[in-house]
Amino acid sequence: MILTVTTFLGATVAVALATFILVRRMKHSDDAIEDFFVGGRSLAWPIVAGSLLLTNLSTEQLVGLNGAVFKDGNLVGVAWEALAAFAMIATALIFLPRYLASGFSTTPGFLEVRYDVATKRLVSGLFLFGYVTVLLPVVLYTGSLVLKKMFDLDLPLWVIVVGIGTLGSFYAIFGGLRSVAVSDTINGIGLLIGGLTIPVLALMALGQGSVWHGILTLLDEHPESLATLARTGKNGDVVSVPWPTLLTGMMFIQLFYWSTNQVIVQRAMAARSLAEGQKGILFAAGMKLLGPLMLCLPGIIAFHMAEDLGITANDQAYPQMVRHVLPGWSLGLFGAVLVGAILSSFNSALNSASTLFCLDFYSPLWGKDIPEPQRARRIVRIGQIFGTILAIFSMIVAPFLAQMESIFEYLQKINGLYSVPIIAIFLVGVLSSRAPALGAKTAMGVGLVSYAVFTFCEPIDGLHWLHGYFISTVLAISVLLVFAWLCPRSLAERSDSCHVCVAPVDMAPWRGVHVASAAIVIVTLVIYVVLQWLAS
Repeated sequence: MILTVTTFLGATVAVALATFILVRRMKHSDDAIEDFFVGGRSLAWPIVAGSLLLTNLSTEQLVGLNGAVFKDGNLVGVAWEALAAFAMIATALIFLPRYLASGFSTTPGFLEVRYDVATKRLVSGLFLFGYVTVLLPVVLYTGSLVLKKMFDLDLPLWVIVVGIGTLGSFYAIFGGLRSVAVSDTINGIGLLIGGLTIPVLALMALGQGSVWHGILTLLDEHPESLATLARTGKNGDVVSVPWPTLLTGMMFIQLFYWSTNQVIVQRAMAARSLAEGQKGILFAAGMKLLGPLMLCLPGIIAFHMAEDLGITANDQAYPQMVRHVLPGWSLGLFGAVLVGAILSSFNSALNSASTLFCLDFYSPLWGKDIPEPQRARRIVRIGQIFGTILAIFSMIVAPFLAQMESIFEYLQKINGLYSVPIIAIFLVGVLSSRAPALGAKTAMGVGLVSYAVFTFCEPIDGLHWLHGYFISTVLAISVLLVFAWLCPRSLAERSDSCHVCVAPVDMAPWRGVHVASAAIVIVTLVIYVVLQWLAS
């Protein structure tokens, strides 16, 4: 235990020191607001890529997705990673150029250009609602729970929650986006090494000391577990991602998360140029194709070793596998890697929530009369205070989530309430300038209500929740298109929305953006075809 604690603290402190040194050496902006909230728009593509990956990856994915794969008994969960790569391509080619050209520091700022200020603030409010009620408390709760169980910590859950929340708050509140992004990248390297080590060691355990024999065991025993396209799982139940949902709600969810979500896109918006942002996004998209090795393969191996591991619940698959294959001396290092992943998701959401509040609410509504010399510092200070309040609130709420029957069901249901309305108006806003602001607000209402009906009312037999998500989104988009047809914006309004300001960064695209995108699509399709062929 002493060795575990020592290596854990050593690795955690090393990341903090490296972050401090690297941030001090980076170029800083004279604009305090831009420097704190978007890193002075100075991030190079490796930092963008690393921050994107680790902001997305946390214990929720490591434990939850491996648990879902273990329950399904096949690899349909690969869709969460594969379709994410497709959505990231859309972000690089379509969304990011429009965001950067708008000159705003938040994704809802783009909606002010396309619709009006009220629409922007409605969406910012929805994002804040999601971060406060779902993302921040859930990240703290699930991360603390996994650490407690995986390492047999004899501590109350709230102590672990407070420890992680406090450490994550220091990065976000006092360091701003630059510190968050740099620490994400350093932790991301550790997570990539540690995360890929687990399936290698697991294959060795399955193959009695040989990785190759472990692979042969996967191919010989239950080859159907390698299927990526299926409707039913090992017990005849409907799988977590039936293949028809890949054509419906799954893609909309991915577009919402990777193309409109402030927590994610803010990293790309902090790039020092469009080309650097595109490189970072597409490199991260390519790395997502390695994601199934960390997020799905351990779950399948655990399915083959369930009796040896003593697994009694789906979400025990990954923690039990880690404890089974990792040598004792490395548990502390892996614990530090997991804490880094938790911190990344927490401090990224905290920084993005402060950004939305300060730039979309405080600055234009209450901060406009502050004298200019003090204005920037005051806004940054308000962001730090707001972030502190959110962190404390999240640490108070997180332990109470233990009383919920299913934390993942909670996540699933609440997320759709705000993501359906948001993705509908973003998609139409990006693809057309005709849709009016009144149509956007109406579409948001239709999307929210229809999703609530599908989710909280009597379920319809055979209707997967992803199909309900798809229907709700299509209804919202249809309403907005009707408004665009019946009462489109005037030519003058459309012209104004195309000439807002001079872009804050170089807008020359990366020359290799289309080649890289095509390569990612081809590799993704090959992965699907090969795995499905091996399972047949």
